[in-house]
Amino acid sequence: MAAICASQQCCGHIFQGCLVEIGYIFSGLMVGILVGITGVGGGSLMTPLLVFLFNFSPAVAVGTDLLFAAITKAGGVWVHHGTHGSVDWKITRQLAYGSLPAAVVTIMVLRHLDQQSKDISGVITFSLGIALILTAMAVLIRSYLLRHAPPLKEESSEGRFGKWQPAVTVVVGITLGALVTLSSVGAGALGTVALFFLYPRLPAIKVVGTDLAHAIPLTALAGTGHWALGNVNFTLLATLLIGSLPGIWIGSHLSARIPDKILRPALAVLLMLIGFKFVTN
Repeated sequence: MAAICASQQCCGHIFQGCLVEIGYIFSGLMVGILVGITGVGGGSLMTPLLVFLFNFSPAVAVGTDLLFAAITKAGGVWVHHGTHGSVDWKITRQLAYGSLPAAVVTIMVLRHLDQQSKDISGVITFSLGIALILTAMAVLIRSYLLRHAPPLKEESSEGRFGKWQPAVTVVVGITLGALVTLSSVGAGALGTVALFFLYPRLPAIKVVGTDLAHAIPLTALAGTGHWALGNVNFTLLATLLIGSLPGIWIGSHLSARIPDKILRPALAVLLMLIGFKFVTN
């Protein structure tokens, strides 16, 4: 009798585990579809979902999502570089000169706090909230910048700040590096808005391609740092990828059928509300 009960209990745990994994796959699918439709990075959608719906700690949600982003963005860079030739590698390098060292320093600070027995979840949670609020603003500002960009009489990577442009780009990279490492949010939406502002004569396709090319080493390095801190759940990562990769494909095909002027403001409001919840938590 005891053996039968133990067997039933074991089957119950297996069934429950399968349901949870199906939930991860479905969440990955939904986030992938939204990313494909809106172009907003998965971190701003996936990380809050992992924290609020599946009760992962903010640190594990951020660490797992960073490696998730590095993998999902790799295919996009392959298309932009190989097919479209739409990556400005000079700008990518300048951003990386700031962001990659900033990511390393941020991981070292988090490790120090962890070794000092200080709760890093509070730091990550607050940073996540700030990043989501900034992303919500970026979703709205991007449309404004596109409408008011100077006419592209000829393609140019000339920036707003003249001889100071490389230094300003590096400083922007430092900001993105620290924020993305802390929150997993910002490599997509904030990165593209920063590039639209810094390089107003750069075609939109090059802005997207350059931002993707910069995001991959940044998210990979930051994700590896979180892995060293024990903040990556690889089972979760695999199940999210199973759902998100076809989701992005579906969303990309649906994007032309859904009015952008309705979807983007709604998404911005949602991100703003979630951001405030993290900040005030």
